[in-house]
Amino acid sequence: MSAALPLPSPEMRDHALDACFLGPYGENDTLLEKLMVEFLRDHVYWRRNFHPEDPPAIATACAQHPDYLAFEARMRRELHQLSAALKKSVPFHSPRYIGHMASDLLLPGLAAQILTLPYNPNNVSEDAAPVTVDLEVQVGLQLARMLGYPHDPTQPACAFGHLASGGSLANYQALRLALALKAFPVALRAAQVPDLALPADDWGAFNLAAADVIVLLERWQAWLAAQSPEQRAHWHARVEAERIEQRGLAGFFAAHPTLRVPLVLAPVTAHYSWSKGLKLLGLGRDQLHLLPTHGMRLDPAALRDTLERCARERQPVLMCVAVLGSTEYGTIDPIDAVLAARKDARRQGLDFSVHVDAAWGGYLATLFRNEDGSLRPRAEVAGEYVRFPTAAVHAAFAALGDTDSATVDPHKLGYLPYGAGAFVCRDHRAMTLLAERADYVFHGNIPRDYLARYRSLGQFVPEGSKSGAAAAAVYVTHKVLPLDHRHFGRLPRATVRAAEAFHACAQRFAIDIADRLHVLVPFAPDSNLVCLALNPCGNTRVAGANAYVRALHDTLRIDPGQPLQLKEFFGSVTSLRPQMLGPADTARILAALGLDPHSLGTNDDGDDDRLMILRHTLMNPYLIDHENGISYIERYFEFLARRVRVLATAAGAGIGST
Repeated sequence: MSAALPLPSPEMRDHALDACFLGPYGENDTLLEKLMVEFLRDHVYWRRNFHPEDPPAIATACAQHPDYLAFEARMRRELHQLSAALKKSVPFHSPRYIGHMASDLLLPGLAAQILTLPYNPNNVSEDAAPVTVDLEVQVGLQLARMLGYPHDPTQPACAFGHLASGGSLANYQALRLALALKAFPVALRAAQVPDLALPADDWGAFNLAAADVIVLLERWQAWLAAQSPEQRAHWHARVEAERIEQRGLAGFFAAHPTLRVPLVLAPVTAHYSWSKGLKLLGLGRDQLHLLPTHGMRLDPAALRDTLERCARERQPVLMCVAVLGSTEYGTIDPIDAVLAARKDARRQGLDFSVHVDAAWGGYLATLFRNEDGSLRPRAEVAGEYVRFPTAAVHAAFAALGDTDSATVDPHKLGYLPYGAGAFVCRDHRAMTLLAERADYVFHGNIPRDYLARYRSLGQFVPEGSKSGAAAAAVYVTHKVLPLDHRHFGRLPRATVRAAEAFHACAQRFAIDIADRLHVLVPFAPDSNLVCLALNPCGNTRVAGANAYVRALHDTLRIDPGQPLQLKEFFGSVTSLRPQMLGPADTARILAALGLDPHSLGTNDDGDDDRLMILRHTLMNPYLIDHENGISYIERYFEFLARRVRVLATAAGAGIGST
């Protein structure tokens, strides 16, 4: 272990954050209660004033009827039982929770969602949600601005975004859109549409850049509009019959035998939703090609080698996924290098979409945005931290605006209720290729005006019915805390500083306990997620290290059979696999922990084919409480030190020894 990093310098408490949450101790209960009572009364007045001439449907005397009272009693009983059961829930609100990607909820979003729920808007279309469907479209523009995408709806190439149940569904939407863009020019060629200057062959058509496909789509729409009604119907039907959405994968590729089913390239750190997505779309898991990493960040050299092979073998690529904050390690892929690799691949006739899976790290972009939406220089950002952001991390965020689409999860680092993921594409005109028709919901042709067009959201998104309350929560939060470094950025700033403090404490802990335990932060954190690899001194086998980490994790995980108060801290685990790490990182980590590399994968029970590690998600802005002189991070390492002594005593007594 190298010399310990310096701790971040102390800073005064950011009192603007004190009003953001209900609080670890419920400190803002009066504020939330006032808001809830105010807006419940407001909702009731709205109902009473809708048609005040209508008599009350429920008579006042009904409240005294035995059936009414019996129903109320049953309801109260069940609600009390639910309330009691929920006390066994995960205490995400507490600074003692440093496990998975969840924390306390921002009050603006929580209040906005509760406020909207009694209105029950369905954002499938403006017919069911005349207010919140517009808010969802505005949320897409807010997120687009944060990412560096064009966000002026009066301009043709404006971005578009919508909410989804989570990042997984947003990733599926990215796949749908990329496939539609890739296949549409091939359909135009097959339909033999005249006057559009189409590529000479299917390979060229299948490898047009997204921007060129959008230009072609607009030319097709203009050409179609100039035809007579009969010819318009004829050519529309002819092209639709050739589209991949009509033919299906089997029919489309059977009709174009020179084309192969395209690959999706992603780092080995990619979320499992990509495997799900390829299966759901019928592309098949075989088409997901996982790329090696260096330090758990996508290896650009491996990507270039793969692209050169694909170009040589005429193997199409649908998409390359870059991860902005991996689920397990919080690491950030070199998005700028991915875009550079695509630029070179284009010279070889190979093109594909670049999608950023920023489900975790998307809101970290607020740290890099000025109030006018411009990018902050690295030196200016770095002045607030010990080592964040590295040059590579800053370059990755600077490159976001040149990607084709992104996934962002408001219910993660946006501190909003589940489920609120988001999909954002750089150019909304591509969404025409995903449009569905249902006359009972959507009326007439798709409007040209941006805001009018997306009031029928259900035409473009994977879901049918969708919560308008979630859209209200995200929109209000972004209005209260605009997505720049002076407003929303104060939240991730506090947590990245906490991650740096955690990293420094981990290095000091490793030095202090070096006679008993090998401790390693396997990857310097790119965000606010830090892992710890541990192995007791004297143990050389991976299985022994895994048993030790599992024993530690038993004291950190939820146990529904025990009172929450018995747990001092809550954490999570993940694993390091050699096939994910690569030979160099595997050797480095095992050597630092004193583990024999030959002990990997030698157990009959398969317990040692990976290395178990502790995973800490540092989302809570109150982990370092300067006002009360409390550092929950330091307390956590004191807790670990006590557990190490307990485990050493147990091993010495022959209890649970490996």
